[in-house]
Amino acid sequence: MKRVHVVVRGEVQGVGYRYTMRMVARDAGVTGWVRNRRDGSVEAEIEGTPEQVDEVVAWMAEGPPGSHVREARVSDAAPAGSRGFDVLPTE
Repeated sequence: MKRVHVVVRGEVQGVGYRYTMRMVARDAGVTGWVRNRRDGSVEAEIEGTPEQVDEVVAWMAEGPPGSHVREARVSDAAPAGSRGFDVLPTE
């Protein structure tokens, strides 16, 4: 299993980014969470097979229609064995 922490910056709030990501994540079969941050970015942790995680990270770098992703920073995280994919409250 692979788990990554991702912070996406740009025009990523107010465009349905988190809720679209939840659908993308569930379709890809990954677990984890996504949330808005007070600085205007979106933060997420994604866990699954390397292929599943890479698929979701690639989507995050593009985002949903109406968004404009300027930067997506990805770092490794320790697998947590989480279940499901959640939209969390703003940090």
